[in-house]
Amino acid sequence: MAIAQYGVVVLDTPDPEALAKFYADLLGWEAGKLEGDWIEVAGPQGRMLAFQTAPDMVPPDWPSGERSQQLHLDFRVPRDRIDEAEQEALALGARLVQHDEGKRDFRVYLDPAGHPFCLCLH
Repeated sequence: MAIAQYGVVVLDTPDPEALAKFYADLLGWEAGKLEGDWIEVAGPQGRMLAFQTAPDMVPPDWPSGERSQQLHLDFRVPRDRIDEAEQEALALGARLVQHDEGKRDFRVYLDPAGHPFCLCLH
């Protein structure tokens, strides 16, 4: 048996409440309350994302190699709803940085704090 179990992905951000709201709205999950410098967003089956205050955070400069993406999140979207999902992500404050151009199965965005994430066809 493994000695460790997966817990949660934590993203640094200057504004954890705002970023938690972004992901809660994008995923339809529930944002908790800010406790100190930490807030969690809970989804089905115990899935969670957490956000912690990092006032001096320097976001990745994707796709530049100078400040690599370090980590990115992939979210599955039904193929026939990808345009709708993109419009929702953009309305919530995401920024499109790489369209699939019909050649790939994903589109790349930056969240409001600058972390890359993908909407992936499934």
